[in-house]
Amino acid sequence: TGISDNQTNLANLVSAIISDVEARGDSALLEYAARLDNRKASTLKELTLEPKDFRAALQRIATEDRRALESAAERIRAYHMHQKPDAWSYQDALGNSLGQRVTPLKRVGFCIPGGQASYPSSVLMTVIPAVLAGVEERVMVSPLTQDYNHDMVLAAAAVAGLDLAYCVGGAHAVAALACGTQSIARVDKIVGPGGLYVSEAKRQVFGRVGIDMIAGPSEVLIISDGHAEASTLALDLMAQAEHDSSSQALLLSPDERHLDRVEQALAELLFDLPRKNLIRQSLENRGGLILCRSLVEAADLANRLAPEHLELALAEPAQLLPRIDNAGAIFLGASPEVMGDYNAGPSHCLPTQGTARFASPLGVYDFVKRSSVIALSDRGLRQLAAPAARLARREGLEAHARSAEARLIRSES
Repeated sequence: TGISDNQTNLANLVSAIISDVEARGDSALLEYAARLDNRKASTLKELTLEPKDFRAALQRIATEDRRALESAAERIRAYHMHQKPDAWSYQDALGNSLGQRVTPLKRVGFCIPGGQASYPSSVLMTVIPAVLAGVEERVMVSPLTQDYNHDMVLAAAAVAGLDLAYCVGGAHAVAALACGTQSIARVDKIVGPGGLYVSEAKRQVFGRVGIDMIAGPSEVLIISDGHAEASTLALDLMAQAEHDSSSQALLLSPDERHLDRVEQALAELLFDLPRKNLIRQSLENRGGLILCRSLVEAADLANRLAPEHLELALAEPAQLLPRIDNAGAIFLGASPEVMGDYNAGPSHCLPTQGTARFASPLGVYDFVKRSSVIALSDRGLRQLAAPAARLARREGLEAHARSAEARLIRSES
């Protein structure tokens, strides 16, 4: 009941914020920015950043940081080039031309965390696929603070190809993107990670705009045969756990002694990590070292959990891969999940909370629309109109039937 009450309170609060921003526009947004983002301004222009600001930040950051961003961007770009969908068409036996047209979204909003932590990697992972898709205008919202992390996010915006940024975040930023204000044009789709308020706001505005997904706490599931070093796997688990106290980090293995070694490594490696308290809490809340009967049983459990990240830390990972049906991203052998977070190539925006059963990673295809194209020949009209009219009448839709028959009469005249 407490959880249900909390969810209801969150939904009601977010709904009120969305309604307020929709009704009052910039004025409401500025009030929420001052109260929730600690960004006081008299006009939204004071909270607006442009490409020249991104380029200036790119020049301010350390050379090695710039190189790391540019190298990651190059790899992300190269991977997503393979996702670009093609239009197609064919002609059937009746001479009808049928096909598909692919067009990019016009305007997309990107939610990038910037409160307690900042994620320049999320800028690269979300914006670059949109650029490759041909999205005309790319707008970021983020409650950026004036520090080096702020510069890293803006530098990533320069590298990725962002057009505009507003220094606001949370549910009010999502509302502004979805509803539009006097200064912010409404977008076609909102993508990117966020906390509870952003996720709930995205859920509520879905329908008036598109969204990518409702992202939950981050997850990793490791299946190990005991081949990998225990300390390496312990670090992989802790890397996931340091995201949030609700993050999930699980290790499955049929080797009990291997699990014991990983447990010992966790205790030994935890003490000198800056986020050790958060990691410990996360592992206590949702971590686990689980003994299974076989690797096949581990794969079956992985399919039931449908994790965001799945590591097959096996001597022969390719042998188990065909048994995996549900996972956001799959890392084979010595490939660690953390590389997927930054510069392996695929986007790190992945389905969570079991939604990998039906959802996919963010990609170029999330920023395009497909339209069916139908051009019926005279012969096609003659042969298809009567069956279409018959089906329409069976559905009780007489106007549909007569519309089809009108084409039949015209083609016979």
